[in-house]
Amino acid sequence: MLSRSLCERVLGVAASTGADYAELFAEKTFDRSVNMIDSKVHAVNDAVIAGVGIRVFKGLRSVAASTVDTSEEGLLSCAKRAADALGEGKAEIEIVLRERRFGDIHPIKIVPGSAPVGEKIALLKAGYFAARDYDPCIRQVTGTLLDIDHNILVANSEGVFAEDRQIRTRLNITAVAEKDGETQSGGCRPGARKGLELFTEEIDPADVGREAARQAVVMAGAGYCPAGVMPVVIDNGFGGVIFHEACGHSLEASSVAYGTSQFCGKLGQQIANEKVTAIDDGTIPNAWGSINIDDEGTPSHRNVLIEKGILKSYMVDKFGGRRMGMAPTGNARRQSYSYVTTSRMTNTFIDAGEDENEDIIASVEYGLYAKEMGGGSVNPATGGFNFAVNEGYIIRNGKICEPVRGASLVGTGSEILMKIDMVGKKLECGQGMCGSSSGSIPTNVGQPMIRVSSITVGGR
Repeated sequence: MLSRSLCERVLGVAASTGADYAELFAEKTFDRSVNMIDSKVHAVNDAVIAGVGIRVFKGLRSVAASTVDTSEEGLLSCAKRAADALGEGKAEIEIVLRERRFGDIHPIKIVPGSAPVGEKIALLKAGYFAARDYDPCIRQVTGTLLDIDHNILVANSEGVFAEDRQIRTRLNITAVAEKDGETQSGGCRPGARKGLELFTEEIDPADVGREAARQAVVMAGAGYCPAGVMPVVIDNGFGGVIFHEACGHSLEASSVAYGTSQFCGKLGQQIANEKVTAIDDGTIPNAWGSINIDDEGTPSHRNVLIEKGILKSYMVDKFGGRRMGMAPTGNARRQSYSYVTTSRMTNTFIDAGEDENEDIIASVEYGLYAKEMGGGSVNPATGGFNFAVNEGYIIRNGKICEPVRGASLVGTGSEILMKIDMVGKKLECGQGMCGSSSGSIPTNVGQPMIRVSSITVGGR
């Protein structure tokens, strides 16, 4: 994207007023999508995002600037703005860049940008019409096939000059069903750090459509969930969003470094049931949230956050690490060059345990089975959360019974961690987009089936 010599000159200007760290982040991203609604292709979108972000540190001060002008003049001007904002002083560091290659463990067979649009439309139609034709009560279907080709270059005053190319593909089918005048929606949204081979070799788009429609049909015929405190069984895959939101954000340096996390100062202490081991791992081949390097040029890591209930580590970026006295963990991420990098998750999950799924269900006399979780909100300082259950069922006498809608789970992250008293063996992950101060980024969430001994269930 940019030459090493140009990056050295730009970083030199950025550090000219006394910075002790300077960084350049360049990006060129191709963002493409095909959308369907009303049984026809509604839109074909093709966008390019390109620009450069420059950041400088001096002690615990940080200044960031960005530009879309990637000419030498434009970059030097941007660097000077950052340097001037940092203050007056003299250059204290020498900029010498050395190219780093960290390898790529995410093979791509079919680069989406090189595939004909017609091929993408065919894949999308297979999922769309499978959902539309699933059941007569399906009233509406929407579908999107998206692919992202995200190219980054990171250069910094520590000598790093490295690039990464991140190709991701995802299919999103949403269906709406109507029964007795009541409508409910269902969705299925698989994705990976792969090309179109994800949907030609591994995942049948028609299965994606049928799953979205199945969920909508089941929930359209469901009664309302009763409210109360009860045991809840949360299934694997996207059920991991509970840990991601209610606990994961509280383990990021963006909260811990400023003393606003519920888990500040608790390294080495028990914060979860001994059955809980939680990991953030950006090195999983072809996983949706995986990266070869983070957006500060640090190689991706497998970070054990909680081991058998004991807090082992946080997720740390360079600036947060300065405040915490800790080394970066490969978790610095940003949506684009125009956002300021901070600590973020990659592929975050509760690891597999020893319990059988059948035993977990059988252990509940009366409670809720949350088969599919939805969105929610959380306060990282307190860990308080509220999450919707997209597909839920009542458990009676150890058996899954009638479906219920309108359920939500309410509690705190620290509370739920201690009350996870059964953990299944089958780990699966689901794909999502996580929003925070550095924008929206792709993250995997996951877990096996778990049981929470008691939690507040919102309903009627």
